[in-house]
Amino acid sequence: MKRTLKWTTAAIVVVLAFGLLVPTVVWAKEIKIGVIYPLTGGAAAAGRELRAGAELAADIANNAMADLEMAMAKNAGIKSMGGAKITLIFKDHEGNPTLGADLAKKLILDDKVDGLLGCYHSSVTKTVSAVAEQYGVPMINGSSTSPGLTERGFKWFWRTTPHDRWFTKDLFELLKGLSEGKARGVAKVSKQDIMKLASACEKTEWGSFTSTLVEEFSKEYGFDLRKSLLYAKEAPDLSSEVRSLKASRADVMLFASYTSDAILMIKTLDAQKVQPKVLWGQDAGFETPEFQQTLGDSIVGILTRTVFLPKVVEVKPLAGKVNKMYKERTGNDLSGASARSFTGLQTWVHVLEKAGSTDPKAVQAAANAIEISGSELVVPWAGIKFSTSGKEIGQNELGSGLIGQYQKDASGNIGLEIVYPFDVTTADMIYPFPKW
Repeated sequence: MKRTLKWTTAAIVVVLAFGLLVPTVVWAKEIKIGVIYPLTGGAAAAGRELRAGAELAADIANNAMADLEMAMAKNAGIKSMGGAKITLIFKDHEGNPTLGADLAKKLILDDKVDGLLGCYHSSVTKTVSAVAEQYGVPMINGSSTSPGLTERGFKWFWRTTPHDRWFTKDLFELLKGLSEGKARGVAKVSKQDIMKLASACEKTEWGSFTSTLVEEFSKEYGFDLRKSLLYAKEAPDLSSEVRSLKASRADVMLFASYTSDAILMIKTLDAQKVQPKVLWGQDAGFETPEFQQTLGDSIVGILTRTVFLPKVVEVKPLAGKVNKMYKERTGNDLSGASARSFTGLQTWVHVLEKAGSTDPKAVQAAANAIEISGSELVVPWAGIKFSTSGKEIGQNELGSGLIGQYQKDASGNIGLEIVYPFDVTTADMIYPFPKW
């Protein structure tokens, strides 16, 4: 009896001693992502969509939803980290790059976030990503489109969305297709009828680069850019700019504007009866619910580039399910802004699962190696895979764009129809732009 007790006691001591030598894995209960968006100011409408998209993605990731065919809906948290939940900490940059940088520092130093998501405005993303680079904190960008953001060789910055070079090229491919008779429901248009172009872009990182791209592609595709102007963002009046556009007698007018400027621009074009044959907006303000609600029938015929339209649900059932969830929460369909913020947070989930840790080096390695199938996404992309070499470090190589056109259906409801790419169109294109 004594001998048995002696050996049992010895065994317990050995086990306890061994246990002290074996490291115990302790999973974080939450993973903190700092999210910096414009929640007030001229782009607040887009900011509300961006926030709602990210929040929906986080809810799906944190709570198992068996009816959604996406990996992040199956685990009720980050499975590789013991089911750790994602907590989003939102900050409002107000469209101010300096404020954005300050908020990033506070999120990193005070809130101790594990990573960043944001920031919509390319000018703010530029300063915030520089802070992330300085501190070695991973940042995923889902919605800023200035090409230069992924041309800096940063090691801690990844962008899921296509950028303005891709989107602007799509516009010129659409114009080229019009002249070749490729646009659905439109007879072949003489290139001379759409030769004269004019652009008006806000004077920011994003708008200025878009203006440069319009000039570049005009030359490449053989169009005559008659007028190219930059205006102060959130301008109180655009009358002089519109008079200048009208004087150019352009056939095609191109814009890069956030919500308040986009609404004012269209109102002023209408008031001065400016009549281009094609009117195209570079997403942003041209796709927010407020744009449609404020302007009503006057937007019929306007084109906008985007990465998501409600019509996508006709070819992607998964997008339809997520869109339904989003609409139940917000009263609106997913837009280019909300779909991209959703996809940005979804990418964070995949990266964290692959990393199995919030250690920055592990996250960095996972982001550089990640490949997400297009079947997982609500946006109609081939997938997500980041470039790790060449000119565009951290740029998703598998994204693509759409061009939608505001049209009115038989019931009088106005919505966006896909008119480009030509092989996935959902309606005949309206050409030329209707009279005001």
